[in-house]
Amino acid sequence: MRKGSARTSSRPDVARRRTWLVFGFFLFWTCLIAGRLIYLQLIAHETLAARARAQRIAELELPPLRGTIVDRQGRELARSVETDSFFAVPDEIADPKEVARHLAQIIGVDADELAARLARARDQGRRFVWVARKLDEAQAEKLRALNLRGVYALKEPKRFYPNATLAAHVLGFVGLDEQGLAGVEQFQNASLAGREGRVLVERDAHRRPYRSLEEAAGEGSTVVLTLDQTVQHWTEQALQAAVERSRARAGTAIVLDPKTGEILALANAPSFDPNRAHALAPEAHRNEALQNIYEPGSTFKIVSFAAALEEGVARPDERIDCQMGSIVVAGRTVRDHHPFGILTLTEALAKSSNVAAIKLGLRVGHERLYDYIRRFGFGEKTGVELPGETAGLLRPVRRWQPSSIGSIAIGQEIGVTPLQVAAAFAAVANDGVRVAPHLVREVRASTGAVVQRAAPATTRVISAETARALRGMLEMVTLRGTATRAQLDGYTAAGKTGTAQKIDPQTRAYSPTKHVASFVGFAPVSDPQVVIIVVIDEPRGAYHGGEVAAPVFREIAERVLPYLNVTPDANPRPSADAPFLAARAERSAQKMPEEIERQGELVLAQAEGAAFAMPNLRGQSVRDAARVCAQLGLALEAEGEGEAVLQEPAAGTPVRVGSRVRAVFARAE
Repeated sequence: MRKGSARTSSRPDVARRRTWLVFGFFLFWTCLIAGRLIYLQLIAHETLAARARAQRIAELELPPLRGTIVDRQGRELARSVETDSFFAVPDEIADPKEVARHLAQIIGVDADELAARLARARDQGRRFVWVARKLDEAQAEKLRALNLRGVYALKEPKRFYPNATLAAHVLGFVGLDEQGLAGVEQFQNASLAGREGRVLVERDAHRRPYRSLEEAAGEGSTVVLTLDQTVQHWTEQALQAAVERSRARAGTAIVLDPKTGEILALANAPSFDPNRAHALAPEAHRNEALQNIYEPGSTFKIVSFAAALEEGVARPDERIDCQMGSIVVAGRTVRDHHPFGILTLTEALAKSSNVAAIKLGLRVGHERLYDYIRRFGFGEKTGVELPGETAGLLRPVRRWQPSSIGSIAIGQEIGVTPLQVAAAFAAVANDGVRVAPHLVREVRASTGAVVQRAAPATTRVISAETARALRGMLEMVTLRGTATRAQLDGYTAAGKTGTAQKIDPQTRAYSPTKHVASFVGFAPVSDPQVVIIVVIDEPRGAYHGGEVAAPVFREIAERVLPYLNVTPDANPRPSADAPFLAARAERSAQKMPEEIERQGELVLAQAEGAAFAMPNLRGQSVRDAARVCAQLGLALEAEGEGEAVLQEPAAGTPVRVGSRVRAVFARAE
């Protein structure tokens, strides 16, 4: 009885243990599965859902339609046009070699290389490969006609510059992905770029597309430049002709409104076509107007003269001894291009005396001269809206050598850019106020609303009185000085020539054969509307600024001023064939000419043949007499100061272009 009872009681224990074992096994798996489900549904849901979408949906980014760049008149300078691009879905292509063979014949690529790229992409499981981008219409039509399985088209914008080389260094260019790589395109990329769009392509279990959804890209903003397309064209035309004529390495010309700081034209020669920018060396894209550092030479003398006038240590009519063209500064001898004796400061500037400029610099002193250099904007960037601008080279006073003031006063031992020099002269033209030069007038959203408008900084450099006195002195440079070839038809003009030797990188000394010829001026003198700088780098043959650069200033100014509706303030500049001032006399060419005074203006009748009547200079100032003689093509030899009291030849005497006129000036007691 006891043995059987023990056997019977052990069986329920075994069964119970087995039951619990099975229950535990199922409970374990249930928990494991539940945990996995929780992980999949809660923790890994987003990741798995994204993988599922990636397998079912292919996403393509669409570049936005880039904003337009226009000139001040609203004329298009850069815009984007829609083009066709083609891509392949590798796992839909059964025979990559056959597809590549058809494609290569049209897009002009190596068929074997394209086939290998398609096969490699399929093996790697890639779902998208570019085949050809931004094709012209003819190529796109041929590709579409092939109707190749696995090859699809989509629209992409392509940047287009309708005027080819016009303003190329200002506009810049973009890369294949429509991102700005130079010029305004790079500097204003954030405004121009717009918002990216996308295309979603849904596929079935066999990876065949059955539906696509497109989210349109947002258009970029329009950038309105200060440039005027017409002024830019004339400036580029005149500059290119001058560079070719002088066989120069390069050239730069800038047209600037001194009152607003707006740049109407900025040209470099040689130029390039931004539509084909990627085929050129990077040096071709270099913007010489703000990246070319050069010694300005005599154009920099306005700083010395302005500082001396402003500090009250000199006057325009003051006489200064130019020491027969030689001065020693800290043991270094500096010479003039001609042995001048005693000159007025106005004459010294007109004749570009180094000695006079150095003496004025010494009067002002190192620290004060450095202060005026900085006031005029040298040694720092102008802030123009272009990438790559340099600040130039200007050492602090503590690093000057004892003789440095003798060099800096005449534009040596300092490096500037053409834009800096133009801005400095603009301060003189604008009654002593420097307005920061700028290229962007405003930025408009795609809706047309203005989201950004130019607000250039202004700085008082010198007083209005000093600026006006300096303008009068600079006018004499064009009338009796080194820039007579800058005289304009119908307008007064003022400015300064510059001729600087370049440093030879091999010898680290001034080169005897390489020069920078420049002229910077403004017109009209009493109320300047434009400042124009012309810089010719390494001209061959003639190399002086008055010979090479001044005529380019004249050519640009004589077209731009009437275009801007600037009222003429002087009589026409005579030619050898037609020497007269304001009007032709409607009388017989056989009669002797006579001078007529009408409403305070001189009207000279044309004389027999090429001769004409000598005007009456009595009572006129040196400046007015010089202006009249310059407009008639006469060479004035002035003696004294004040008003003209004697002249030879006498008024009414027949003279010809090129005749010498002697006038004696005296002040009333």
